[in-house]
Amino acid sequence: MLNKENILIVDDDIHILELIQRHLQSLNYHTYKAISVKEALEILKDTSIDLLITDLQMPSVDGLQLIKYASEHYSKIPKLVVTGFPSIEGALAVMKSGGADYITKPFTKEELKMAVLKSLDSKPKAIKVKKILEETSPKPYGELIGTSPAMKKVTEVIERLKNNKATVFIHGESGTGKELVARSIHYMGKFSSAPFIVVNCGAIPENLLESELFGYLKGAFTGAEKDRKGFFQAANNGTIFLDEIGNASLSTQLRLLRVLQEKEIVRVGSQKPEKIDVRVIAATNVDLKELIKKERFREDLYYRLTVVQIEVPSLLERLSDIPLLVAKFLFKYGIEYKDRFLKITPNALAILKSYHWPGNIRELENVIQRAIIMCDSLVDVEHLPEHIKYQIDFSKTQELVSLKEYEKTYILKVLQAANNNKTKAANILQIDRKTLREKLK
Repeated sequence: MLNKENILIVDDDIHILELIQRHLQSLNYHTYKAISVKEALEILKDTSIDLLITDLQMPSVDGLQLIKYASEHYSKIPKLVVTGFPSIEGALAVMKSGGADYITKPFTKEELKMAVLKSLDSKPKAIKVKKILEETSPKPYGELIGTSPAMKKVTEVIERLKNNKATVFIHGESGTGKELVARSIHYMGKFSSAPFIVVNCGAIPENLLESELFGYLKGAFTGAEKDRKGFFQAANNGTIFLDEIGNASLSTQLRLLRVLQEKEIVRVGSQKPEKIDVRVIAATNVDLKELIKKERFREDLYYRLTVVQIEVPSLLERLSDIPLLVAKFLFKYGIEYKDRFLKITPNALAILKSYHWPGNIRELENVIQRAIIMCDSLVDVEHLPEHIKYQIDFSKTQELVSLKEYEKTYILKVLQAANNNKTKAANILQIDRKTLREKLK
């Protein structure tokens, strides 16, 4: 009887392909063959495979790329590399890419058998959230999590300014946590008991922003039925955080300049200034200097806002912090969605650490949320979205040709490998000799 395992063999050398197939069939395994990575991916997509055996040195796309792709898209499939170019560097590359084992040509049937059994026995292990937290002893700084050098620079600046009311300008890509930096400045200092008011300048219509920021008097405009204080009055003695400051109109910028210069505001519809004591923290993900060149942002306001500047690093600049952030989100959403702690496999965590994260921490948080919803108690590779996993770009590795041209090239390659033996070539191609002759004509 055949074993239940399906084994996919990938090698551009037809002789080696057939040799491994014969060995495995004699061991009662069911086998599939592919002479290229592209063909292997098609088989993986449509077939349940229990073990992937691949060569390393192949034209166009090599075996390492196949291993990496399979590790991230088919994490439960163990991988076994068979190569004729043994080296320490090669072995390390295989292991880092997710290869389960590594044997070199030539090999005996017994060596292949032992390697296959060892690979089939390999199973992914889980990492506990608690373990991740225990291995990183430093505590969060306010609402900021991270021990990377890039984050240490941020916290060092916050330490120096948290107890004064100097104006702070925070710059960083979208999703990096600029508001969390602002909150840490406020709540880690001696003014933490005072108000902290967040204003998203991009979310308030331009014609309403001034009245929302500075307040207005009754009758100042249509709909102003009574006097109302603005965000600056609400933040008095505390901190106001102006997010997306680049979206403020030029007239609003002029009023903000007066606030920073004179420490006073004037409500819409009034001419009487009101003194305020507010620390201003502004943030944006755009380049204000470019807006200044386009005359869409006041240069004098820019220099008033940038007394102290903080550059929030992208997640790509602090990949070492990903395990801590993952632990935080697993804990947060595990309790919220599943009422329990969740675990994550090393393969899944490795994928999270290798992705470039254009959406930064916000994107990572969304990915973990989705994974928790999709899993039971263990977050694995299959619960991660496809777009964050490794992709093989075939367009860069080989020229696209017609199906007829591809068939011609493949038939000639098989014929060459069969030493021009048409009967053997026809058997490999799984066509009769007459059809082969017609195609050769």
